[in-house]
Amino acid sequence: MLIGHSNIKKRDLVLDIGAGSGVITYALSKRCREVWAIEPDHETACKLRDNLSVRGVSNVRVIEKDFLEIELPAEEYKVFSNPPFHLSSEIVHRLIEAENPPESFYLILQKQFALKLLNTDRHYTSQLGHEVISKYTTKIKYPLKPFDFTPPPKVPTVLFEAKKI
Repeated sequence: MLIGHSNIKKRDLVLDIGAGSGVITYALSKRCREVWAIEPDHETACKLRDNLSVRGVSNVRVIEKDFLEIELPAEEYKVFSNPPFHLSSEIVHRLIEAENPPESFYLILQKQFALKLLNTDRHYTSQLGHEVISKYTTKIKYPLKPFDFTPPPKVPTVLFEAKKI
């Protein structure tokens, strides 16, 4: 699974933004100390809780709120998420501008957006990208295929990595 391409360890607190029904959340629960599964939609959050309960998962805290409105952890944390693409920019802004930003974050992003967050001469680096690379080393960790998702996205996607400098 994609989590194997991250630096997430057993002692980590990890945020899953836009957790949905919990596919990534469940995988994270097996790999780290605690997961905050952030899912604003009530019906989806209920399904997430049910899916975790059936599997006997006890180290996940389901937060039924918009990620942009929650209080971020005071302790060290990481992020691994497949956030809604239309919120990618706002989510990255929130993470890098937080009082306590994550040690690292791994986001499944549209490839075109992720390329703008890299420190490279091969692609245009956006203003947000310059802000990110002033605090993090960034790279495209893994290209994804449309059939990796249900339903498949209509745009190329990648696993993007940002690690604190």
